[in-house]
Amino acid sequence: MNKKAALFDLDGVLVDTAKFHFLAWKQLADRLGIHFSEQDNEKLKGVSREESLDILLGLGERKYSEAEKLAMAEEKNKSYVKYIQKMDASEILPGVLQTLTSLKSRKIKIGLGSASKNTAIILKNTGLSQYFDVIIDGNIVCNAKPDPEVFIKGAEGLAISSQDCVVFEDSEAGCQAARSAGMYAVGVGKKENLPSANEIIANFKEFKVEALF
Repeated sequence: MNKKAALFDLDGVLVDTAKFHFLAWKQLADRLGIHFSEQDNEKLKGVSREESLDILLGLGERKYSEAEKLAMAEEKNKSYVKYIQKMDASEILPGVLQTLTSLKSRKIKIGLGSASKNTAIILKNTGLSQYFDVIIDGNIVCNAKPDPEVFIKGAEGLAISSQDCVVFEDSEAGCQAARSAGMYAVGVGKKENLPSANEIIANFKEFKVEALF
C-alpha cells in the first residue's frame, strides 16, 4: 500500500494497561455496589474517562450529581495512576518494539493518538517516547473516539494526508474514528470486537510492516 504514516492508540495496543484500567474501575464499582466484569470493561476501551464513568454508573440504579461524578472520575484516575507509576518496559506488548523500529528504519512517520490523559507517564516509564514524531492525547483533544479528532490532529502534526495514514486500534470506537478520518484501520484483537477495522491482527508479532508501508 505504501502508506506514509502510522498512528497508534496506546492502551491495549502498545502497552498492557487494560488490566490497570479494569482494576481501577472495579475498585470504584465495588465501592458503589455495582457489579463490573471484564466483559463490561470491554465497552470502555477507547472511550473517555467521563463517558466510561457514565457507562459504569449505567450498570447501577442510582443517579448521581455532576459534582459526585467528577469526584468519582478523579477517584478512578488516582487509583489508575498509582498502578501505572510502577510500569516499566516489561509492559510493552509483544512485537511492538520490533514494529516501531522497523517503521523508523523505513523513515515512516509515527504518531500516537490516545484518549488517555496519562500518556506522558506511561511513555516515560516504558521508554517509548523516543519513537514518536507527534503525540496527541486526551489533554489536547476535545472530542473522544469515535470522533476522528485525535487522528486528524495526528495527521496534521505529521504533515501527512489522512489517506496515507494507517491507524492501529484495539477498540471499535477507535476503528470507527480512524475510518471517519479517512484512514486505514488495523484492528488489534478479535474480529468480532472490531467490525469497523479494514483488517485484523492478533498482535504485532504477526504484523509485517512491509505489507502496508
